[in-house]
Formats: sequence, C-alpha cells, structure tokens
Amino acid sequence: MCRHLGYLGPAVPVSEPITRGPHSLRVQSWAPREMRGGGTINADGFGVAWWPAQAPGDTDALDAQDVEPTRYRNAAPIWTDPAVDDVLSQIEATAVLGAVRSATVGMPVERTACAPFTSGRLAFSHNGVVPDWRAVCAAVSKEVGGVDPFELEASTDSAALWLLVRALLERGADPSEALTEVVRRVVAERSEARVNLLLGDGEQLWATTCYHSLSVLVDDTSAVVSSEPYDDDPRWQPIDDRSVVTVRPGHVAIESL
Repeated sequence: MCRHLGYLGPAVPVSEPITRGPHSLRVQSWAPREMRGGGTINADGFGVAWWPAQAPGDTDALDAQDVEPTRYRNAAPIWTDPAVDDVLSQIEATAVLGAVRSATVGMPVERTACAPFTSGRLAFSHNGVVPDWRAVCAAVSKEVGGVDPFELEASTDSAALWLLVRALLERGADPSEALTEVVRRVVAERSEARVNLLLGDGEQLWATTCYHSLSVLVDDTSAVVSSEPYDDDPRWQPIDDRSVVTVRPGHVAIESL
C-alpha cells in the first residue's frame, strides 16, 4: 500500500536517504518490487521527517531527548516535487523517516493523509491497510483507552493507528510494546489487516512486519529500516513476517509478534 524508510547515522542531507541507491524510496514510488497485491505504484503523496544535525561545539544544542523532528509533506508524487533535490538536499540530519503513499480506495488523497505523522520527538508511518478501519480502530480504542478521535489528522486508517500507538505510549508502554499491542489487537479484529508500522525518535527505529516486506541494514555507525532494499548490499537482512524489530547503529533486535 505504501513504502517507508528510516535512517539513523552520520549527518547527511535529508534528501540523501530517500534518494539513495538504484532502488531508492523515490524509485520505489513508481517501480516497487514488493507491493504484494497492495497496488502497483505509490503516487498519492509522500512525506519526510527529520531530526536536525547539531553543529559541533554548539553550547546551545538541545539534549537528544528534547529534539523534535521537522516535517515536509506533499500530496503529489515524490518524483514531481523539486523540493526533494532543491531544498531537502540543503538540510542536514542525523535521522530521517520517509514514506511514499498508495492511497486505499475511499481514503482521501491530501497532504494531511501523508505519513509521517508526528508528535513530540516521534514520527510514525504505516504501510498496509485495515479493512473497515473505522469500526476496527474504534473497537481497539475502547480496549486501549485514552484515544481522542478529534485528534485524527486525516480520515485514514494510518492516522487512526497513530492515535492508538500514541495512547499506549502515553500510558507508559515502550515503543516496541506499543506497536506490538496495536498490531495484535487490530489483527484480532480483522485477520486480513496489513499492519507494517514504523516509528522513530531520532535515536532508535522500531518497526513491525504484518504481511508486507521489510529489511534492515545496520553497521557500527548507521542503521536503515526499509520496505525494500535500495541496493544490492549483501548485508541487508530481511525481517520475517509477524515480527517487531528495534534498530540503532550497531544494534538489531528482532522478536516475534
């Protein structure tokens, strides 16, 4: 239904992770390899969130725990937007989370429907679809509690899933637990739901696999989570279905959902 990618590592232009490699996220927008029946292209908008690089010796630099992401979104296809190369290439970041969108029939094609969704230090994306999402998410929200439907940023399953994740985080769940619980509860309501979730806070990335593909590329200095590998590096590690993964530079942890 969509493609997404998260990057952590040395400072790079914001555009670099989403255009990196011969099969970059941008290329995946028009030539995806692993859609698995969830559409053919991702032309219904895109978005990117980034956590800014801080200059060495900057005594006014915020603690990493206080850094909030900046976000750019557009309802047009990513390949039509000159800002990717002309503007985002001029901004440096040590963490980036980007997504290209294939809208589910009946859901709006508008900027507010494009991931990432953000709150505080966090940015979130969903690759998949929740059939009958209003009823499913309403049922899950009764179990999760603390969900305010008036905070729904767009009339989409992805925006509703973000509210559910946020509610669990605000109740004290750690990110991996929050993603896992949302996936489990949604699938319990609709077994055919496709719920690949991606969450980042500028220091770590958490992701789930529930039907759609996901791979990670991690070394001592950087970490990437991507719906599809953007190149042929043999170090890419595919993540099994029904898993939750936590990554940061030098670290990968995978657990079953």
